[in-house]
Amino acid sequence: MKFIYILLGGGTGALFRYLLSTFIQNASNKAFPLGTLIVNLTGCFLIGFLFALSEKFTISSNIRLFLFVGILGGYTTFSSFGLETFNLLRQSEYKYALLNFILSNFLGLLFVFIGFTLTKIIFKD
Repeated sequence: MKFIYILLGGGTGALFRYLLSTFIQNASNKAFPLGTLIVNLTGCFLIGFLFALSEKFTISSNIRLFLFVGILGGYTTFSSFGLETFNLLRQSEYKYALLNFILSNFLGLLFVFIGFTLTKIIFKD
């Protein structure tokens, strides 16, 4: 049953991401990825807001899966990165927060480059 909550939430979040980012991107300067930025920032706001509510009120594990893993995971995983880093800071785990920030950003860009370059080499484009 848990998979159904994740599946339904993930599809919903992905649809919201597509609709919002496309709308914003079409209405803005095409050179800067403003649609993606807005999705990432609103996702971070929403995960912070919902996480604070979940600390104050009891939320069933299925609803938590639907919201956090499903909807927000489909909307943007950047919000999970933000929450995890924020929680490390709250727990005074400053080294791990900085390490998570640096590794996620640096290695993320590096892996995009490696994947792109490897594809160019394999398919001799």
